[in-house]
Amino acid sequence: MLNISILEKDTLTTGDMDFTPFDKLGKVNYYNSIKGEELISAVKDADLVFINKTQYTKELFDLSKNLKFIGIFATGFNNVDLEEATKRGVTVCNVPAYSTSSVAQLTMTFILELASNLSLYNKSTHDGKWIESSTFSYFPYKFSEIEGKTLGIFGLGDIGINVAKRALAFGMKVIAYTRTPKTVDGVELVEKEELFKRSDFLTLHSPLNKQTEKTVNEYTLSLMRPTAFIINTSRGGVIDETALANALKTKQVRGAALDVLTKEPMQKDCPLFGLENCIITPHIAWTTEEARRRLLKVACENAEMFLKGTPQNVVNGKI
Repeated sequence: MLNISILEKDTLTTGDMDFTPFDKLGKVNYYNSIKGEELISAVKDADLVFINKTQYTKELFDLSKNLKFIGIFATGFNNVDLEEATKRGVTVCNVPAYSTSSVAQLTMTFILELASNLSLYNKSTHDGKWIESSTFSYFPYKFSEIEGKTLGIFGLGDIGINVAKRALAFGMKVIAYTRTPKTVDGVELVEKEELFKRSDFLTLHSPLNKQTEKTVNEYTLSLMRPTAFIINTSRGGVIDETALANALKTKQVRGAALDVLTKEPMQKDCPLFGLENCIITPHIAWTTEEARRRLLKVACENAEMFLKGTPQNVVNGKI
C-alpha cells in the first residue's frame, strides 16, 4: 500500500473540509504545519507527499527516498525545486485556476473599501458617533464613486481578466499591462509605465519571478498619481515593501490594500505594519469554502491520474 503524507492540513481547513477521498489512495498520514525533525519524519518514507507552502529543497529531496509524486495545494509552485524533482523522476502537480473567482472577488472588495471607507464608517457608528451627531448624516471620511475611474491591471491572466470583467460592470475604465498580448473586450493594453501613470486603482495579478519581483518600487511609485491606490492579491514579492511604505507615509500614493506580503506570516519588522492608509489581510483571497473544495478535489484527482499513468497539471515537464 502506498505511503501518503498530507502536510499543512491546518492551512486548508478549520474542520469544514472533507479529506476522505484522499484516504482511498493509500495509507494516509495527516500533519499540520511542521518543521525540522517532524518534517523529515513525515516525508522520509512517503511515496506521495502533498504540500502547501513547505519548501521542498534539494536537502529535503535527499531525505525523501521513496518519493514519486508531490501534490501542491496551490497554483504557485516556486516553493519546490523543480530541477531536483525532475532529476529524481518525481512528478510535481499543482492546482491551477481553482481560486480565480475568489481572488477577483476580494480584489473588487478592496477597490470598494478603498473608495468608500465603509469599515471606518461602521467603526464610527459603533463608537457612538452617529448617536452624538447633530445632523441626520455625517461624512468625515472620503467616499468616492468608482464609475469612470481607471483600473490598471498588471498581469492579464485568468484572474486579471475576471477582475476586468467585474470592474467593467461597475463602469470603470480598464487598462492593462501583460507580457502576452491578448484581446479582452473593453480592456486597453498599455505599456508598464503608462499603467502606473494612468491608474486610479492599480491591481497586481502576476506570478512572482525574476521579471516581476519588486515591480512596485521607488521608480514606478513615482509615476503614480497622489490620489491612486495599489492593490495586491498576487504575491508579496512583486512589491518593494520599504518603497511602498515610504510612498504611503509621504502621501505619494493615497493608499494600499494587500492580501500578501514578502514574508508570511507577517513579521513585526514589516515596514507596512501599522500604517493607517494600508489595509492588510492575512492571505485570504483563496480561502472561500468553494475555492478550497475545488482545491482539494483537483489535488486528489491529480494523484489519482498520476497513479493511473496519465498525470495532469504537471509543472515540471514529462517524467
